[in-house]
Amino acid sequence: MTYGRVTPGERHTTRVGGDAAVLDDPVGQSLRGHHARLARRCGRAVGYLPDVATFSALSVGRGATGADTDATAWADLARLLGPGELADMFSSPATPPPDWKPVFEMEGRQMIRPGTGRFARAEAETGVVELGADDVPEMLGLVERTRPGPFWARTRELGTYLGIRHEGTLVAMAGERLRPPGWTEISAVCTAPEARGRGYAARLVGELAARITARGERPFLHVAEANTAAIALYEGLGFETRAEVTFRGFRVP
Repeated sequence: MTYGRVTPGERHTTRVGGDAAVLDDPVGQSLRGHHARLARRCGRAVGYLPDVATFSALSVGRGATGADTDATAWADLARLLGPGELADMFSSPATPPPDWKPVFEMEGRQMIRPGTGRFARAEAETGVVELGADDVPEMLGLVERTRPGPFWARTRELGTYLGIRHEGTLVAMAGERLRPPGWTEISAVCTAPEARGRGYAARLVGELAARITARGERPFLHVAEANTAAIALYEGLGFETRAEVTFRGFRVP
């Protein structure tokens, strides 16, 4: 799963340069930059087109954490999304008005790979393929079976998605999602139950990270705290925890 709220002062095991500050608001930074073409806006609220992603962000008030976000911004978000819709706030720590009903809350972490070392590229014989528009039905089917997090019909437009096929069937995939300046998030990492234990997830994450670093950016990702297997996988690939996050969503009144 990949929603989030940075929790200041809790666990910051990795020290990086000042450019990592954009990771405190990865949704807003992406929507106002690299993903502006996939955004919808209303005043101080911005969100992805609904068939791309559910994430929204607010322009904050005085506080760097967003705690001072005022009623105007939430009113803008309500107009943007519409009554009864889900406000998936990802990394925003801002608290909505009391009539916004909580939908979910889950603890997780944001992870980055410190330093500038490069990842090994996957060789052609490993079976890694780039997925395109024709593969979307299979991608949606794999997501339905594995539940890696929100993935919709146009989510693949956020970046490159890679997959592995076995006997012609898509059994594993991973892709690029949020794109704050200088960074790319790796997401939708999933493997069909019958294909687990073969190293497919590590292969895909490693290849994506190699492509990201090759173009001068740095990879990062989000993971639910309860997903200990995924955390171990990412740590084995050199990722370290940057911050604790809280995944939260609210229902628009």
